[in-house]
Amino acid sequence: MNAILNKNTTFIDLGLIDFKAGWDYQTTLFEQTLSTKTENRKTPERQQLTGNFLLFCEHPNVYTQGKSGKDVNLLLTAEELSSIGATFYHINRGGDITYHGPGQLVGYPVIDLENFFTDIHQYMRNLEEAVIQTLGEFKVTAGRIEGLTGVWVDPESDNARKICALGVKTSRWVTMHGFALNVNPDLKYFSNIVPCGIRDKAVTSLENEIGTTVAMTTVKEILRAKIAGVFGMNLTY
Repeated sequence: MNAILNKNTTFIDLGLIDFKAGWDYQTTLFEQTLSTKTENRKTPERQQLTGNFLLFCEHPNVYTQGKSGKDVNLLLTAEELSSIGATFYHINRGGDITYHGPGQLVGYPVIDLENFFTDIHQYMRNLEEAVIQTLGEFKVTAGRIEGLTGVWVDPESDNARKICALGVKTSRWVTMHGFALNVNPDLKYFSNIVPCGIRDKAVTSLENEIGTTVAMTTVKEILRAKIAGVFGMNLTY
C-alpha cells in the first residue's frame, strides 16, 4: 500500500466530448498516476500522493470494442457506420462491444486503488452498487446477474434488461475506463450491435423504465454522491 493514502478525488465534468479526446484525456491522467507510483518505488523516503479522478461525460454516437470482443458483434459495415453518423474504436478495456451516445452518462474513474482497497472484483461491484443505489432514487428496481457484469433492471426475471455496462482497465491498481449508464439515449443504436456479446437480453434506459425524461444534471448529482459514498471518497471540484 502507499505510505500515505489519498482519498481526495477530483470530479471533472467533461460534458459532450469526442470519444478519442476523452480517451486521450483519461490516458494522460492514468499515465501520470503510474509515473508517480514508479517514482515512489524508486525513492520511498520521498513519497508523493497519487491522485484520483472521477470523470463524467457524454459522447457523440460511437461503438467501442474491448480486448475480448468479437468483430461479429458489430452488425454494420464501415459505410453503414458513416451513414448513421457513428464511429468505431477498438480499445484497451475488458469486455466486448458497447454503444455510447448523447443521453448516456459515461463515467471514467481514474483512481489509484491502493488509496482505497486492492481488489478488482470489489471495485467492479462498488461501481455497480453506486448505479443500483442511484436507480433506486428513481424507484427503479435494479441489481446484478451472476456471471455477468453491469447493472440490470428486474435482474431475477425472464425480462432482465441491461441499463448500465461496465468495462475497465487496470495497471498496478490504477484504473481507467468505467461505466455507461443509459439515462435517455436513443436506444435504436443498440440494435446495430450485440451489446456486450449477449444475444438474449434487452437494453433499456432510465427514461424507458419510468416513462419520463430525467435531467442529466440530476442523475450526475446523485450518482457522483453515491460513488463517493460507496468508495469513501472526498470529492473535490
